[in-house]
Amino acid sequence: MINNFNELPESQFIKLFANIFENSRFIAEKLYKKKGPGFNDFGDLTQKMLDIFDDTTREQKLEILNSHPDLADKTKISSLSPDSKKEQQGVRLDQCSEEEFNEFKKLNDSYKKKFLFTFILAVKEKNKNEILDNFRKRISANLETEFNEAVKQVKLIAKLRLEELSNEGL
Repeated sequence: MINNFNELPESQFIKLFANIFENSRFIAEKLYKKKGPGFNDFGDLTQKMLDIFDDTTREQKLEILNSHPDLADKTKISSLSPDSKKEQQGVRLDQCSEEEFNEFKKLNDSYKKKFLFTFILAVKEKNKNEILDNFRKRISANLETEFNEAVKQVKLIAKLRLEELSNEGL
């Protein structure tokens, strides 16, 4: 199965992996260069991709954090990347009540004003109440704690996206 990924031409490989870290084509480009004769297995590919992210600068991490969309922003749901759209629809963030949409908007705005980056949470297998509770709790954190949590969540999202790709097997 890993051969399906190892044998992809560079342009297809980069296109396939460019959104594992939201809109971060440069990570997919670096991953392709690390491929060498091929990845041993999908775990090897995953670890190399996570290592590339870990080796990025704080500024690059911030860019990646800010490339993630706000959760439950009803004005932007139609413009989400396919992965983000699927993830938000999967937990029904596109079907919030007006009150829920308003609370998400208020939390998103307050969070970005305080931390200067987007709130990130791997939402898969969570419900709206869990997401809102997590949001309410994390907004009171300090900058460094929250930056580290956001980075952790981005890595979790990437792992989940890679797992889905692995399961599809091309």
